[in-house]
Amino acid sequence: MRIYRDWKGLKDTFKDLVVGLGNFDGIHLGHQRLISDIVAKAKAVNGTPAVFTFDPHPLALLNPQGAPPLILPPNVKRDMFAKLGVEVLLWIPFTEEFARLSPEDFIKQVLYEQLAVRAVLVGYNYTFGYLGLGTPELLEDYGERLGFDVEVLQPVSINGQPVSSTLIRSLLADGEITEARKFLGYSPVLEGTVVYGERRGSTLGFPTANIEVAQNLLVPANGVYSVKVNLEGQSWGGVANIGIKPTFHSNSFMRSIEVHLLDYSGNLYGKVIKVHFIRRLRNEQKFNSAVELVEQIQKDIYEARIDASFAV
Repeated sequence: MRIYRDWKGLKDTFKDLVVGLGNFDGIHLGHQRLISDIVAKAKAVNGTPAVFTFDPHPLALLNPQGAPPLILPPNVKRDMFAKLGVEVLLWIPFTEEFARLSPEDFIKQVLYEQLAVRAVLVGYNYTFGYLGLGTPELLEDYGERLGFDVEVLQPVSINGQPVSSTLIRSLLADGEITEARKFLGYSPVLEGTVVYGERRGSTLGFPTANIEVAQNLLVPANGVYSVKVNLEGQSWGGVANIGIKPTFHSNSFMRSIEVHLLDYSGNLYGKVIKVHFIRRLRNEQKFNSAVELVEQIQKDIYEARIDASFAV
């Protein structure tokens, strides 16, 4: 997959671009259906499957206080695009200048003049251009005028519930990992760097990796989770604790993410790991003693071993 931060002149590099437009936050099952249609359409016309999206999320510029936390780390999102068959990723910086571009000018100047699109695919609720005034209907109208196809994907539903990034964020914020996975089509994942923590896990006999993630990422609700960890091409089962460690910090509001890798020995500091959440084992809780905590951790590890073969 080739990644571009600018769209200008790409019609001279790629012929018959079939472009999907959207934020693709989470690349959930609805997004995956759209990308599948993009790839199929490109194959049918002997064209190139592409995605046009923004970095950062437009609301991060337009309304920082209302910008949603990201479901996927950027690197994971990029890799998922490639895995799904996207050959050209237009990952465009969202700027104030771009925010002022009218829907009509976006269609004419970007899609038609610079990309010479063969087809454009969007979700049923996609909006674009200045103040989000552009609609799928406007795209269809201009497609007829300018000679490119427009396909609008209708909502994808699971058990009668439309798939949406908003729904998935809500589920993750409540720690509903199993339910969120139904709409994502994969296990929720965080990526971060292992940093120095309090090293209390080692004194208890269960060394943990303290993970630092980007501030704009959505971290699931406080609790204990069974996880799968990807590290340097290998996979390990594990137990993750998200929260304030109330047994040792009765007045703390600082959340941390700690992971104990099953049967792993080695130095993790400074390494980047991916943590795939399988299921929530329990709430975070305060124990009366370190002995009680150790007994519960042993139970958590037993549960995590059951999930160790789970495909993420």
